[in-house]
Amino acid sequence: MSATESSKPTPPVPAPPAVPLPRKIPTPATVAPSAPATASSSDAAAWGRVAEDGTVEVREGESWRVVGQYPDGTPDEALAYFVRKYEDIAFKVTALEQRHEAGGASAGDLVKQAAHLNDEATDAAAVGDLAGLRERLAALTASLSEATAEEAQQAKEQLDRAIADRTALVEKAEAIAARDLSKVQWKQVTAELNELFESWQSQQQNGPRLSKGVSQQLWKRFRDARSVVDKQRRAFYSELDDAHKTARDAKTRLIERAEALAPRGTDGIPAYRSLLDEWKAAGRAGRKADDALWARFKAAGDALYAARAEQAAAEEADSAPKIEARQALLEEAKAVGDEPNIKRARALLTRIQRDWDEVGRIFPRDKERALDDRLRAIEQALKAREDVDWKKNNPETKARANDMSSQLVEAIEKLEAELAAAEKAGDKKAAKEAADALEARRAWLNALGG
Repeated sequence: MSATESSKPTPPVPAPPAVPLPRKIPTPATVAPSAPATASSSDAAAWGRVAEDGTVEVREGESWRVVGQYPDGTPDEALAYFVRKYEDIAFKVTALEQRHEAGGASAGDLVKQAAHLNDEATDAAAVGDLAGLRERLAALTASLSEATAEEAQQAKEQLDRAIADRTALVEKAEAIAARDLSKVQWKQVTAELNELFESWQSQQQNGPRLSKGVSQQLWKRFRDARSVVDKQRRAFYSELDDAHKTARDAKTRLIERAEALAPRGTDGIPAYRSLLDEWKAAGRAGRKADDALWARFKAAGDALYAARAEQAAAEEADSAPKIEARQALLEEAKAVGDEPNIKRARALLTRIQRDWDEVGRIFPRDKERALDDRLRAIEQALKAREDVDWKKNNPETKARANDMSSQLVEAIEKLEAELAAAEKAGDKKAAKEAADALEARRAWLNALGG
């Protein structure tokens, strides 16, 4: 062995711990956290000693316990080595105390760490105030007891709230499943159920962990409700797909029939209108399919109506001279109203009507109706004149008028005599009554042409 190699210390050999003498343990309230011991020679001498053979012991109370051997080093090196072991444990205790004072850490976790450190400080192969570390850990554990109880209560309350929240989600899902699903809006129902499922996943990931029994029971209820809704939704969309296919096939056949009307031109329009009624009764084929099918069906109809528009334009061009001819006849017909002789007026109108019919049909029809309405007004005016003339010259009417005239003449002569007698007698009241009656009879007689 070289000189350099012989100078390196041999790793110490831990010895079995000795049973320490009984000592009085201070209460937690009297123990305050302290900083870890330093590796000073005075501290090392106070808590440890080294035998000539390199055996290192630590003082615990009134007894000494062997913690190991350090045969190839000086006594100071031996003590320093085991003091560092102590300082490692003391550092952990101090850090645990500081975490408790800072707050935010789980008291239950800190209690577990304190118990682990207490085991580590018991019979540790270290030199230092191990009993003091255990006392500090005991005080820390006592201080954490109340916090642990509060945490347990809070955890129970959080668990109860989580169960209540999860149960509320289940009840909402079951309420959806209990609806009359034949009358719902499936997009809305699906959105509601998806929102509930997302909330379920969020609570499961972020909330407290439920017991297996409660979690499985609630999930089974939620899953069963979803299954009911999903089954009804699949059935609805299956039926809807069948209905869409039926409508799509029917409309495809209607398109083929509509397209076959193209060679008929304008004459195919009535048949196309019938097909349009069938189209409306065929039902929905889905938005995209309906839009595409309607575009084809409408294109077939547009071809027919385009042919009619061309025909109407040609007919309107042909009707231009006819319109001028009828407008000329209307100008001539103005003389009917100016003719005092009703028979000659009727003869003139009859000839105009005959010429009117010979002109033929006019397109568009609205222009023809406008011209017809103007001639009809002349016809009605002449008819009204003829009715008046007939009533005036009717023999029966004349006979009745002559009879009435005779009666009025007699009444007038009688009233004239009564008026003269009343005036002669100076009876003003009787004279006035006779004069009023006489005036009325004379007016009636004038109306009869007497």
